[in-house]
Amino acid sequence: MRFQDLQGLAALCIREGLPIHRLMLEEQARESGRTVRQEKMKMTDYYRVMKEAVRRGLTEDTRSRSGLTGNDAKQVEALRESGAGMLGPLGDKALAYALAVSEVNASMGRIIATPTAGSCGVIPGVFVSAQEEFGWSDERMTEGLFTAGALGYVIANRSFVSGAEGGCQAEIGSAVAMAAGALAELRGGTPEQAVHAVGLALKNSLGLVCDPVGGLVEVPCIVRNGFGAVSAITAAQMALAGVRSAIPSDEVIEAMREVGGAMPDKYRETARGGLAATKTGKRIMEELHPRRHAKREEAAASDEDGTGQGASDKDAP
Repeated sequence: MRFQDLQGLAALCIREGLPIHRLMLEEQARESGRTVRQEKMKMTDYYRVMKEAVRRGLTEDTRSRSGLTGNDAKQVEALRESGAGMLGPLGDKALAYALAVSEVNASMGRIIATPTAGSCGVIPGVFVSAQEEFGWSDERMTEGLFTAGALGYVIANRSFVSGAEGGCQAEIGSAVAMAAGALAELRGGTPEQAVHAVGLALKNSLGLVCDPVGGLVEVPCIVRNGFGAVSAITAAQMALAGVRSAIPSDEVIEAMREVGGAMPDKYRETARGGLAATKTGKRIMEELHPRRHAKREEAAASDEDGTGQGASDKDAP
């Protein structure tokens, strides 16, 4: 790619008179060796999978194999349809749709990881709801995915996008930032406004830990997708109104890398800290994985008495 940071991306777009999505499309085609048309068709297929996941999450049984989660999106959608929603037409839909896709993921359904499976609901939640509200075509939404891809490319190469590496700030945070910047451009924003939307979104996710209860990408991951979709819309609206990120977005990405690198392992998808370490979280782990829970308790006890001889997760199936 001819850009490595968001400042460079915006500058390149301005210099060449192109929106982010068009620049990214051409760059992707050049790197892959495929034609622009082929790249667009591939992305269109991805968007159709996203829309199908929204539909499935709102109409089919999404109970997960663990029994921890499922079918909450339907309840949120029912509240919206009753007229009792409180976020407005776009926000109400985005919340329900993001939950729907994330529940499809937890129930072993087909999704598009954007940028990860754990954060797969944010972009579809924002995109499908915005398409319905503003009457955009699938082609327009495909353009938005190229914008999101460009933003995610920078984040992934300058920081993290996985919870195991940088906490949930990296996983949900990156998805929120990508959705915010893409929505800002879809609504007519400039490259600079899209970049500011990224910074506004990402800096409000800093420090978010990855603490999956029972070691599963369900609790609190699914509800974070819902919150994330609404946050993305908020960041895009602020950027379009002229609100700027006081800390440049590239520096926010660097800060996320620093915070993620400093996080103890127990807050990075190990299910050892945060919500996973609560009384209820431990009970759920014991019910789902009794042998693994026993090994962890043994390890914790040995750490407390100073022997350091506790068994690791690798010893338990």
